[in-house]
Parts: sequence; C-alpha cells; structure tokens
Amino acid sequence: MSALDPSQVAEHVIAAHKHIAPYVRLTPSEASPAYAERFGVDVWLKSEHLQHAGSFKTRGATSKLLSLTPEEKRTGVVAASTGNHGASVAWAGRALEVPVRVYVPNGASPAKVEMIRRYGADVQMHGTDGLDAEVFGRAFAVENGMPYISPYNDPLVVAGQGTVGVELAEQMQTVDAVIIAVGGGGLIGGSAAYLKSIMPNVRFIGASPVNSPVMAMSVRAGHIVEFASKATLSDGTAGGVEEDAITFDLCRALVDEWVEVSEDEIANAMRNFIADHHQLIEGSAAVALAALAQRAGELRGQRVAVVLCGANVSIDTLRAVLAR
Repeated sequence: MSALDPSQVAEHVIAAHKHIAPYVRLTPSEASPAYAERFGVDVWLKSEHLQHAGSFKTRGATSKLLSLTPEEKRTGVVAASTGNHGASVAWAGRALEVPVRVYVPNGASPAKVEMIRRYGADVQMHGTDGLDAEVFGRAFAVENGMPYISPYNDPLVVAGQGTVGVELAEQMQTVDAVIIAVGGGGLIGGSAAYLKSIMPNVRFIGASPVNSPVMAMSVRAGHIVEFASKATLSDGTAGGVEEDAITFDLCRALVDEWVEVSEDEIANAMRNFIADHHQLIEGSAAVALAALAQRAGELRGQRVAVVLCGANVSIDTLRAVLAR
C-alpha cells in the first residue's frame, strides 16, 4: 500500500465522522478530578471503553463496512482476530446486515471467541497463533472474492478510528497533549492527522508495553521491525506490524513521543482506575494511563486527553491484576 498523506487522512476522518455517526456511540470526554489531584495535570478521559463491542475498533470496522458495494454486503466479509477487532467487525456486520466470518487460532480464549460469536459472526478456528489465522483468512477472502477487513492497514479503517480525534476537539475545545496506546497505529495515526490539522501544536504521545513495543521500535529504526513479543496485559496492542502498514509513516510523522511501560505499571494503572472511577478497562487502556503516570511531571499544568481504548478484560485477567 502507498503511504498516506496526513492532510488527506484528516479529510477522510471528517468524512468518516459523518458516515459512522448514526451507528457508533459518541463516547464522553470528561475531566478526572482524581487524576488532576494525583498528578497536577488537567486530565480528560476519552471513554472508548464504553463504545459498542467495548472498543474503539468498532469505528474503523463500521467505516469500512459502510463503503462496501451492495454485492460485497451480500457476499460478506472476512477478518482474523482473537479479540477486539473480531468483535467490532462482527458488531458492525450485525448493525449493517453484512455476514461476517472471523478466523481465530486454536487455543484462543473461549471468552473472547464467545464475544465474537455473540455479535453474530461465523467463527472458524485455524492454526495455532494469530498469524496463522490471518494468513488463512486473507487467502480465503481472496479465493472467494470477499473483502478482508484489516484492524489498521486500510485507509477507511484508519479514518474511522481517527474520528476519536474529531470528538476530542468538539468535546475539549483545547488540548495540549493526547496519550494513546499503540498497536497497529490506526487510532493514533488517524486521530493525530485530524487534530494536528486544526491544532498544530498538540502533542501526541504513543504508549506501548515494554513487552511488545513494535511500532515504537519500528519508528526508531526507520522501518518495520520484527520483535518476539512477550506476554502482556495489553493484549490489545501486542504483536507485530504488517510490513506494508500504511500507519507506519503516519506514526513516524505525527507521534511526538514514545513511552514504554512495564507490566507492573499497567497493573497499577488498572487498579487505580477501577478504584477511582468504578469502571472496567482492559490492559491496553491502562497502558495509556501508565504513560500518563510516567510522564506526569513534564505534563504538569497542561490539559491532557487520555484515550481509554477498550474494556474487554477477562475475569481471570482482572482477578490476577487485583491480586498483584
């Protein structure tokens, strides 16, 4: 795929915002007195953990499915995922009456598989890891003339995910910095392209777990790198980045700072949020909060948005985090 121009991405985000508005939730951006007191920062929390299917990925999936031709909608789409992406494509498919097939690897969490199936997708097991399922899913889509829905490597998906930036601008009016957990880079790339087009001085901070900082490492290296990710509470951002990812150049051009956080920092952030706000978030959302805690000193006195990207945490993981 060719690189995306940030100014063109901003235009696509505006268009996507209009298209998906009837389907996705306008999630709140609210000031957090608890974090303001703790860190001396005017913290606003963008609550994408309250989005349909429990994740911002519903925005990108909806944007992509709305672009399908009538024939493509009848034929259906294919995705590969063990979690949020699969659930979001399944949710959007149900909302738009598009059949969805999701490939997941054998051994995937039964709770996550059930979540995907609950939204009406045809779940098929293949291989032993996510890459096996993805390769097979892509091949099946090509062989059967069906659209393959990428979690981030698609301009329409990036545009949909970037609508978080439109809402931040409307809800906050002004913002000095935005902190977002980064996996494939669609959310931070799309949001930064839009927000920087109207607020050139806003800083974007990309946050990753130390155990899987693939996009951050790639930007530093100047090319997509392979990295053997370790287990992390932030499973929503874990794993590799596609070699031709259109989000790479966006991240390289638009992300101002990269922060890496430990598993203990992620767990602490999850516990603190639950205690302060009495809501559940998943590990990837806690990565952004952990980055806030790590960089609070340099952000003191600023207005900072932290995107809580998802809420899909299993009972077993939650139990382990609370027990740490």
